[in-house]
Amino acid sequence: MKVKELMNQAPVACTPELNLAAAAALLWTNDCGALPVLNDGLLEGVITDRDIAIALGTRDMPASAVTVGEVISHKGFTCTPDDDVHHALKTMRTHRVRRLPVIGRHGKLEGMLCLNDIVLRAHRVAHKPADITYDDVVNTLKAIDEHRTELEQHAAAKAAAV
Repeated sequence: MKVKELMNQAPVACTPELNLAAAAALLWTNDCGALPVLNDGLLEGVITDRDIAIALGTRDMPASAVTVGEVISHKGFTCTPDDDVHHALKTMRTHRVRRLPVIGRHGKLEGMLCLNDIVLRAHRVAHKPADITYDDVVNTLKAIDEHRTELEQHAAAKAAAV
């Protein structure tokens, strides 16, 4: 199955100049947890509801005084519309993210792939031969949600074994 079969084809996006109050309002109004941040039509990063909460919790400033550009993650974890969903799941596991901007030709945003979309697809086909299994979803979610201390313990054990 291809990413384009599951992705949200009309994701709400914002610009780096938008303030956090307006970004939070976009998230709330559109019932989503992340916004792609576009600068001149190209992906600059992603801002999540968690990013906003932590940014405001660590600053003594109102949400209207902090811009998206000040707090976004500039990491470019993406996929393409023609990627296999299993490849996207691997990217999510590796980088511990629940959402991937879908970038098409010329670097333009074409959609967002969310783990929720994949979960819903796996659930719909649970009793039929499926291209996405519960194991695919559970393994991805486990990797994303693993606590830092557990990751550090795994890394230390791996290093000690070498």
